[in-house]
Amino acid sequence: MAEKITNTEEKKGTWLTFRPDIKVLDCTIRDGGLVNNFNFEDDFVKAVYNTCVEIGVDYMEMGKIVDKKVMDPEKYGPWNFCEEEDIRRIVGENNTDLKIAVMADIGRSFKENILPKEDSVVDMIRVAAYIHQIPAALELLEDAHAKGYETTFNLMAISKVSDSHLDEALGIIMESNADVVYLVDSFGTYYSESIRKLTKKYLSAAEGKNKKIGIHTHNNQQLAYANTIESLILGTSYLDATISGLGRGAGNCPLELLMGFLKNPKYHIVPLLKFIEKYIVPLREQMHWGYEIPYMLTGQLNEHPRAAMKFIDDKETDFINFYYSLLDSQE
Repeated sequence: MAEKITNTEEKKGTWLTFRPDIKVLDCTIRDGGLVNNFNFEDDFVKAVYNTCVEIGVDYMEMGKIVDKKVMDPEKYGPWNFCEEEDIRRIVGENNTDLKIAVMADIGRSFKENILPKEDSVVDMIRVAAYIHQIPAALELLEDAHAKGYETTFNLMAISKVSDSHLDEALGIIMESNADVVYLVDSFGTYYSESIRKLTKKYLSAAEGKNKKIGIHTHNNQQLAYANTIESLILGTSYLDATISGLGRGAGNCPLELLMGFLKNPKYHIVPLLKFIEKYIVPLREQMHWGYEIPYMLTGQLNEHPRAAMKFIDDKETDFINFYYSLLDSQE
């Protein structure tokens, strides 16, 4: 039976509520970079940055800090590596209210890739890891914290993790120096009932630990936006979104939808609409992302979208055979 919320006190607000704890993080370049191997031109990245400043977004994620010895810079653009000089080429000293974030992937990012905070214009290091990578992830996170950064822990693919293992993982993560712990719907597989349950689980685990909870969603089942606002109403503070949902596969929660929902006068949607008109409309002629039947199927079956991405890249259209191939892979 679906879970029902009967006690309105469980909610931290309504759609009309202004909450100063809410922070919006734009990850257009980082998640969008998964579509084009991070090969965005500087003028596009600069336009995203300027737009984030104008609309009042709290954080902009510039990309990843992957070590160049691990991934080939001939194949991947500069936003897969986010070296200091590349970031400063876009933001200068960033004398704005917008904070700059980058993501570190376990096995691809190392301590030596993270400068001391006093030497960097970056404000936040976001550490992404699967459950078996938690020890290595915490080591990297603690190094970033010691160097002076805000930190987040983004635990991925939790839809493949049992409740007991997730409880244990959260218990360990909440003892770390992570400032924000993210609920991540990696495969876009969750419905609102699961988002409610998981939000409560994360908030409960964070209670008394001086941590905020964030949410990062994918749009495989057209629920990225709905699940984001479901979670924030229950108390989640940090909200990830991308412009026009630009991101891997089915994409993410669209930033413009979130801007329209939040009742904070510091957020402004008009410059965002201008950016979409000038940059996103022509970009759709060059890059493909967003809801598609193959992404829907991987979301419904709780599978990584890589098979759907290949199906679409190969211009396949036999949805029935694709569906059965996914079922076969689960046996």
